[in-house]
Amino acid sequence: MAAEKPAPVRVLYCGVCGLPAEYCEFGPDFERCKPWLRANAPGVYPDELLASSSSAAAGSTSAGDASASKQEEVKRLPGGKVKKKDKQEVVIEKIVRNKRKCVTVVKGLELFGVKLSDASKKLGKKFATGASVVKGPTEKEQIDVQGDISYDIVEFITDTWPDVPESAIFFIEDGRKVPAA
Repeated sequence: MAAEKPAPVRVLYCGVCGLPAEYCEFGPDFERCKPWLRANAPGVYPDELLASSSSAAAGSTSAGDASASKQEEVKRLPGGKVKKKDKQEVVIEKIVRNKRKCVTVVKGLELFGVKLSDASKKLGKKFATGASVVKGPTEKEQIDVQGDISYDIVEFITDTWPDVPESAIFFIEDGRKVPAA
């Protein structure tokens, strides 16, 4: 009188995201899964769920190049979250420490493909000061240069690294971002 073993359950996995078909709507990109679901698993989701979103997607594609450029700026993260790309700009800020001591902070050079360690070494040699790469409060690396070289540094950056345009360099003065050009 042995009990019969139940047959194993066959699970249909999505060919796009790899999740079980029932869980695609909770995955990172349900819009890309819909065509596959319509073709391979029509009974899993109601037709109005698959159709309503696809018609909205078709309407958004006719919006033109503006929507395409928006998609380029946006990076998808797991769970469907969206992260925008950082603007390519170099920010120079002068921070006063003690009475006559100050530090010039350069942020954003790495966005132009500049190695920060090489840049800090060149800045230290050019201006005969100490320069180091440190992590800022936002966990991004920045270059701290001892001394007030904020106005001389713009010409040095544009001459040394031609990929960095002068229009992309900004100062922070009195809490406002001011263009260097």
